[in-house]
Amino acid sequence: MLWIATALGAVLTFLTQALLARKLGPSEYGLFASSLSTITIAASLAGFGLPAYWLQVYGVEGWQANRWLGPSLRFITFSTATSLALMVSWAFTGATPDARPLLLLLLPLVFGVLAVSLISSQLRLEERHQALAWWQLITPGGRLLVILLLWLLPGVDGRAVAIGFSTVALFMAMLAWPQLRAMMRGGIRLYGHGPPPEHPVAAPAPRMATLWSLSWAYGLDASLYTIFFSISTVLLKYLSGNAQAGIFGIALGVMMAIYLIPTTIYQKFLLSKLHRWAAHDTDKFWTAFRYGSMAMFAFGTLIGVTLAGTAPYLVPILFGEKYHQVARVLMVLAVCVPVRFLCTVMTTALLNEKHTRYRVTATGFNALVVVVFNVILIPRYHVMGAAFATVLGEMSSLLSMYLGVRRFHARR
Repeated sequence: MLWIATALGAVLTFLTQALLARKLGPSEYGLFASSLSTITIAASLAGFGLPAYWLQVYGVEGWQANRWLGPSLRFITFSTATSLALMVSWAFTGATPDARPLLLLLLPLVFGVLAVSLISSQLRLEERHQALAWWQLITPGGRLLVILLLWLLPGVDGRAVAIGFSTVALFMAMLAWPQLRAMMRGGIRLYGHGPPPEHPVAAPAPRMATLWSLSWAYGLDASLYTIFFSISTVLLKYLSGNAQAGIFGIALGVMMAIYLIPTTIYQKFLLSKLHRWAAHDTDKFWTAFRYGSMAMFAFGTLIGVTLAGTAPYLVPILFGEKYHQVARVLMVLAVCVPVRFLCTVMTTALLNEKHTRYRVTATGFNALVVVVFNVILIPRYHVMGAAFATVLGEMSSLLSMYLGVRRFHARR
């Protein structure tokens, strides 16, 4: 079910990007894409690593981890309010006048991203893969429906698309609320730890400060990766103009559709199991790591070669001649596919508390690599500079994760 949903989600995402690009044109699409990337960075602060921490703490503590739900609710409220405040401040103090309305209209995406992330973690803990498959299709399906409706209207601009995307985000938040409320009351159906104890051992509920001290690394890691992945589109808008950001935004949309494959396998299907195996069955954990590394690199290489070979022919057909430069960008970014696939596996070997400092430092360094090379290359090479900066960042990411595995697991 997850494979089918991933393939369908990739198709829906791709169709949305293609129709939106054709409807808006490079300049207007670039403005929208850069604003969407900015909101995505801000949305990573909402929840700030809590969904990932749930997977870790439930994997280790089992049913006893329900004690973390009370402080989790307070943590979600505080981090979401902080994310919204920072985004509003940027809209009025740092954004360009043409981007400000879009940023404000896209603010509800913070709630949508948070809702998707929290429910996805709950479904992974319950190993309800069919429900997870449907859940991950609602957002791309809703966005495609918005674009199809707007396609019929004349004079559509980025503001109309922003309203449509925000409507989908609010719908996701409303769908998630009943499930989150039930979970916060202990209504989770945890899988892999046996039935819930009839007489649970009383344990003190941690303070929110304790939760922060344990989960901050997951949040910082996720936020830094979002910056790593989205910052090129934002910098292109400010350093080279909306049209160049639009070209790169299309290429990045294609890459996001491809990256759904390792994300689904490792973040949506295997991650809760890996946390459990790492704590209770290390032989199974390392078997999954070794076979996963070989399979993902081979699969990523096949997809990357296919992307590089077909991009010059398919891009003009799918997006139109005005986006012909996207093909060149994709031929460069195709190098990233096997690198990202393998890096996803490497990261799973660095998932507990003793790896926290290294993982966050490495992710921060990789994000800095992308930012620095974008600032250096974009003014001279424009969209191709952003593509090469992205490749260098992905290679830096793989190298840092590999060195981390060698450092912490030398005997393996």
